[in-house]
Amino acid sequence: MKPRAKSPQPSCSHPGSLAASLPWGLRPILFLLLALALPAQAQSSCASDGQPVPTALLERFIDADCESCWRQPPATATDMTSLSIDWITPGERGDEATLSAAATRDALARLAHLGLKAPAQEMNHQTRIEAPRTGLRVAHGLAVNDYIGVSIEFRLPRQRKPPSGPLSAWLLLVETLPAGSEGSPIARNMVRNTFQPSWNMPRKLSKKERLVFQEFRPMRIPPGARPERLRVVGWVEDAQGQIIAAAQSRCTEVPP
Repeated sequence: MKPRAKSPQPSCSHPGSLAASLPWGLRPILFLLLALALPAQAQSSCASDGQPVPTALLERFIDADCESCWRQPPATATDMTSLSIDWITPGERGDEATLSAAATRDALARLAHLGLKAPAQEMNHQTRIEAPRTGLRVAHGLAVNDYIGVSIEFRLPRQRKPPSGPLSAWLLLVETLPAGSEGSPIARNMVRNTFQPSWNMPRKLSKKERLVFQEFRPMRIPPGARPERLRVVGWVEDAQGQIIAAAQSRCTEVPP
């Protein structure tokens, strides 16, 4: 897998020109507004609505120096109810590593969160979602220059008992690679960027209230990623690290 030249972004000169004319302190606000507005304007809907609820999360970690790990079928296969993602960890050779174009230090942060060390070659980590809950929604909009608007929303059903501690969420921007592309024998959801919000529980919740957590933000598209292949996956963990909900977006055409 070799570094790819940066793909051209969809033409959208007005937002980019406006951003360039704004002070640096105001530019994040503009991109946040784009994140909120673009999903409604897009010709396709890219969200987790109507998608099957995953019952397991399979995370593959591949060292950027291990090209053979990328080109060989993984030992752990996924079933139709599992959500699989691929992390490329930085290699010892840095930018000279074969897979360095897709390597991200976010993979090291995820390993640290799991209490694991970076693999010398590759490693799989599977987490069962014991009681999958609906109520999690992830979505994304159109790419604008080097950014894409993403969102994550979690609604806890009223009949469910609120978690005893804070919740943490992982929202990943992934590039979906079909089987046979980039030298991989299998389809992959390669992690390109991450966002990790934390949500605190209210001290008291009435029977009529419903827990709702929402995050909207622009996420940077790294060089080499192809915008038409991007989507988002996400999950929510309780204070003990148990995944209580997971979701992934799919793009469907919206009738005119």
